[in-house]
Amino acid sequence: MEFSVNRDILLKSLNFVQGIVEKKNTLPILSNVLLQLAENKLSIVATDLDIVFYDEISEVKVSKEGSTTTSAAILYDILRKISPNSELNFDLKSENKLSLKTDNSDFNLLCLPTDNFPTFTDEFEGQEILLDNKRFLKLLNKTKISISNDDTRHYLNGIYLHLTEAHGRNFLTGVATDSHRLSSSSLEIENINNFSSLILPRKTVYQLCSLLAESSEKLEMQTSENKIKFRLGKVKLISKVIDGKFPDYKKVVPTNNEKSLIVSSKDFVNSIERVASVSLDRKEGVKLVINKENIQLSVNSANSGEGNEIIKANFNSNNLNISFNSKYLIDIASEIEANDLKMNLKDSVSPVLIEDASDKNSYYVIMPMKI
Repeated sequence: MEFSVNRDILLKSLNFVQGIVEKKNTLPILSNVLLQLAENKLSIVATDLDIVFYDEISEVKVSKEGSTTTSAAILYDILRKISPNSELNFDLKSENKLSLKTDNSDFNLLCLPTDNFPTFTDEFEGQEILLDNKRFLKLLNKTKISISNDDTRHYLNGIYLHLTEAHGRNFLTGVATDSHRLSSSSLEIENINNFSSLILPRKTVYQLCSLLAESSEKLEMQTSENKIKFRLGKVKLISKVIDGKFPDYKKVVPTNNEKSLIVSSKDFVNSIERVASVSLDRKEGVKLVINKENIQLSVNSANSGEGNEIIKANFNSNNLNISFNSKYLIDIASEIEANDLKMNLKDSVSPVLIEDASDKNSYYVIMPMKI
């Protein structure tokens, strides 16, 4: 195989590959990226066996078709250090040696035969669903903050995507929870009839977020029995879904929290950040003493001291003392789009519902801490 391609175009593709390929692999071939030249196109494939990333580059000069696999990390590292817009000349000298020449540089990269690279069948019978790129990215960003890291409950290690209905309208809803907090966000969709609920794994969520943030292409989603495929122009991301049953999250969403607190989202986040500075590992909770017109925030660390601050707020009930994990509170408050966030409270031990006036299709639930 022999071809030349622009450094920036190939680097953009290899940048996404880095997030898929695992650094430490028992199978060396999985650390490699597959380069295939056929029909005047360069295909790039990377996988960790759970996720497969495909990209296609048509801006390529092909002298001789062929395919090989080489280290994704090394190729990416070389390209990063080559000057922008350079022309890269690749030539496969033998089954295990790929020559890369550019400007004054000359590299020989070790290769592994393509026979060992996993092959995948790409059969998706499900309906192709068109989604708004930016709105779906927003849904993922708002829900991913609550994905659990607890591997003993693997079914919480992702975002639960399912169809919901409200006021006669259909929504695609994403929910994540780690049992201390819960995030839910929905986007309105039409013409979907047979979407089966699924749990999108954490790693796929993060890869998808970086792809969506970089692309303005239309997003197509398609599912099969245990996989999901996303297509953005020439890029495809195929992922296994988590095998497990997501809990009935609606049971924990409070419906009768009568006490409402309204506070500036920005002031609230900044204030928590400041008082939490005294806690090195951010493990200590932040204590809120809520009055009619203000909140007193305090963090007390046995090892490093205490921080206190008062900010303005509106509360429609008598004084209430409640404590939260400061990181969880910051994560949620940072996703609020409105100037003010609204907290619906019941007492100091029951779940709290947080709403966003600018996004009626998203809400958050957070459990208080005992301090």
